[in-house]
Amino acid sequence: MSVNCLFCKILKNEISSQKVFENEKVFAFYDIHPQAQTHILFIHRNHTKDINEMSSDAQSIADIFQAIAQFTAESDLAQNGFRVVTNSGAHAGQTVFHTHFHLLGGGPLGQFGQRS
Repeated sequence: MSVNCLFCKILKNEISSQKVFENEKVFAFYDIHPQAQTHILFIHRNHTKDINEMSSDAQSIADIFQAIAQFTAESDLAQNGFRVVTNSGAHAGQTVFHTHFHLLGGGPLGQFGQRS
């Protein structure tokens, strides 16, 4: 864990969150600035700064996606559809440098790649 990391502080219960899923490897909680009707962040208990750093441990990525699969199967998200997104770097919109995956759903989502 990183001492100054917001998400590591959430894992240590130093900062409160609205938990929706937890197992021995993964923790998930509602995003405080939701971008969809359902917006949940999935984080691994092992601190990595971004997906490139996490990719050196394929099991960590598998842990995250297994947790997402379990969570969505137990909710209506699997039936109605959802999106999983991760940002890497400030230019991509990453603001907390602890690898995390956004689970978005709960209603129709906009299409990627369309310009107004």
